[in-house]
Amino acid sequence: MPTEPQSLFLLGSSHRVASLEERERINLPADRKESFYEGLRALPGMKECLVLNTCNRTEIYGTGNGMNPLEAVKKYLADFRQLEAEFIAKHFYQREGEAVVKHAFEVASGLDSQMVGETEILGQVKEAYEDALNRKSAGKTLNRVFQKSFQAAKWARTHTGISRGQVNLGNVICELTRRIFGDVAASRLLIVGAGEVAELAMTAFHSRGTRAITVTGRTFDWCPLSRKKPEELAERVDGFTLGFNTFQESLHLFDIVLCSTAKGDPIITREAIRKALTKRPARPLFLIDVAMPRDIEESVGTLENVYLYNLDDVSAIANENLENRKGEVERCRDALANRASNIWNQLTGSPRPPSASNQSATERSAG
Repeated sequence: MPTEPQSLFLLGSSHRVASLEERERINLPADRKESFYEGLRALPGMKECLVLNTCNRTEIYGTGNGMNPLEAVKKYLADFRQLEAEFIAKHFYQREGEAVVKHAFEVASGLDSQMVGETEILGQVKEAYEDALNRKSAGKTLNRVFQKSFQAAKWARTHTGISRGQVNLGNVICELTRRIFGDVAASRLLIVGAGEVAELAMTAFHSRGTRAITVTGRTFDWCPLSRKKPEELAERVDGFTLGFNTFQESLHLFDIVLCSTAKGDPIITREAIRKALTKRPARPLFLIDVAMPRDIEESVGTLENVYLYNLDDVSAIANENLENRKGEVERCRDALANRASNIWNQLTGSPRPPSASNQSATERSAG
């Protein structure tokens, strides 16, 4: 049965409308996902829902059952994360109808990513979709939208050059390190966390000759973000493991420290780095914090001989060659808009003539 055009909606925030500090306030803690979904599904008028929560975006996709629950979702999220109405209006966007389909296609394809063309986002979208399926919160409409978004992403990567260059977080981090240290083969790397970014970075450094790789994590049990254990990652590169409760005492042994946990509070303090520097005088320490919320205290960056980069810094470097891909990005965006229009016509059962505008659905800020 065709869906009503206004029953499909999206409420979200990303790097486009929120700074790193603001995204930290919005991001949903992993240990509260279950309770968030329970409350979301219980909202009046809610029929289907899916939550996409990554380092750079928090988005809620849904459909209404006889009414559009968008305003109820907005209030629920504000209460859940203790966000003021003014904050929601300024740092969130909302989409309805066809614009939701178009947005989902651009997200899955990496067009809307902070690092334009990056490939990790597709895996994150698939994981969010599978999670919604397991919760039985995604139905016919969202199934259609996201299955088609995966196809659109595959088409974009196969037929356009949007991912040309080092558009992979692990490669970008490794290349950034080479700018500071030169050859990374002799560098000693500590990876804190066992998620996807940790795995990508480990692979990138190892392929460039780094052999002294150590992995630690909050626990050596199951890691839900990557479905890997820290020791499993270390074994892949003949690396080492380090106990999480004591790794701060060994920071001076490493040249590069990559943090990508989902702990919620800083795990590396200014004092810990200060102590480490006293044991490695005149030797620089490179810290990359790609966690959300951040793992390293921001004031660490003011210490002498310390290079601290966060997610926004790394993304800016990755986009240095964006101008060279601008034509491909626009070509891809136009093609995805046409695909989204076709899928929307199928969903609504009301095909339009070829000359009709693709901007039929509302697309505005959350205010």
